Amino acid sequence: MTILAMDQGTTSSRALVFSDDLRVIASAQQEFPQHFPRSGWVEHDPDDIWTTSAATARGAIEKAENPRIDAIGITNQRETVLIWDRETGQPIHKAIVWQDRRTADLCARLRDDGVEDQVTDTTGLLLDPYFSATKIAWMLDHVEGARARAEAGELAFGTVDSFLIWKLTGGRSHVTDATNASRTLLYDIHKGDWSDEMCRLFDVPPALLPELRDCADDFGMTRPDLFGREIPILGVAGDQQAATVGQACFDPGMMKSTYGTGCFALLNTGDRAVRSQNRLLTTVAYRLDGRTTYALEGSIFIAGAVVQWLRDGLKLIREAGETGALSARAADGQQIIMVPAFTGLGAPHWAPEARGAIFGLTRNTGPAEFARAALESVGFQTRDLLEAMRADWQGTGDAVLRVDGGMTASEPAMQFLADIIGAPVDRPENTETTAQGAAWLAGWKAGICPGPQDYARAWRLDRRFRPAMDAATRDRRYSAWQRAVRAVLSV
Repeated sequence: MTILAMDQGTTSSRALVFSDDLRVIASAQQEFPQHFPRSGWVEHDPDDIWTTSAATARGAIEKAENPRIDAIGITNQRETVLIWDRETGQPIHKAIVWQDRRTADLCARLRDDGVEDQVTDTTGLLLDPYFSATKIAWMLDHVEGARARAEAGELAFGTVDSFLIWKLTGGRSHVTDATNASRTLLYDIHKGDWSDEMCRLFDVPPALLPELRDCADDFGMTRPDLFGREIPILGVAGDQQAATVGQACFDPGMMKSTYGTGCFALLNTGDRAVRSQNRLLTTVAYRLDGRTTYALEGSIFIAGAVVQWLRDGLKLIREAGETGALSARAADGQQIIMVPAFTGLGAPHWAPEARGAIFGLTRNTGPAEFARAALESVGFQTRDLLEAMRADWQGTGDAVLRVDGGMTASEPAMQFLADIIGAPVDRPENTETTAQGAAWLAGWKAGICPGPQDYARAWRLDRRFRPAMDAATRDRRYSAWQRAVRAVLSV
């Protein structure tokens, strides 16, 4: 028995075939173009999202020598907005990506109107262009005739999971799960349903919205022509929640941090939706059997993307894997600080207009120092998140941080992370935890995989990075980072 996990990310689409004991049998991946029509705008071509997702799914199945796939799990970049015609399936505009900042002015106006507390009380989120609702409103207002068609029920909105399910099922299923819904600014996290109040506030017609499901649920059957027969889609979760499941963070107080294009740390708070006093997000960690588990989340917009910038923007490296070796040659006497606010600063600052800066340059600063500063910026930003989480969370929990994502392959980055947060960092044997979480959700629903506690006992450690930096140095380095961030925020 096997499970197909489709992992649709910001810069690439991936697919992995898992065995019933959640070992990876085969995988396939394709990058796709990013579109930047204006400063601060980020878009994807919906056709690229679909064609790469379908191609990698077929490719992974072929590499696995065409096993019988018993269930499909989907995980996806969150908050990204697509709207399409219910009759033809044709998108009305390119997808507006979670990184996009075009609605910053609208968010500012709504804050000035004094509605942010109301929004946070209902959704757990803040007024920021990062989330879906203002993107939906922008698309309806800037595509000719779109708002009238939406109100008439002719159009469908979805985050990427909904769009893929629509395509996979041939338009028979317009659905989403609770985790993706909780990122839209339109979902009441306490009632577990769409909020009419938020729909009115953001001027989003309820007729656009998909039906809601648990994370392990019946999302429909695939078209038989895609994979040779119909296959049930039984698991869906946004990428960070899927990673939380994949890391087996089922107990309150457990933390994970995923390092992809951005960095996202989640702290399981159990059945309690903790209201952050430090501008973190209160969100749905997962919903199983109708019961919601909540989390505090901190979001960093630029993590692995800073390495891509070294490669594609500055041309300092040819491949991302070269960054660690290059950074190791940096002069110890140079403490360069890079604040990679390329698309604003996320939690706990939420400053969409902030832009990046580099501090401490000298005549001797070169590629090695830039590489080290880039890797260290991820550790510094993670500490910002963890400091805020510790202040909000009054419960007990493991002080260890579980990490996953492509950047965890960098030994220097993970060691600096342990040093600067002053706590152990655990990297699992399988760092494909996002896809594994989606696979487990689907496999559990299908009766293939064990329940949460048995699954948690099977989690395996690859390496624990222990802090090696003394407390005085740690505090001095972090204070320098904080001064650099204040400088960026004051511009």
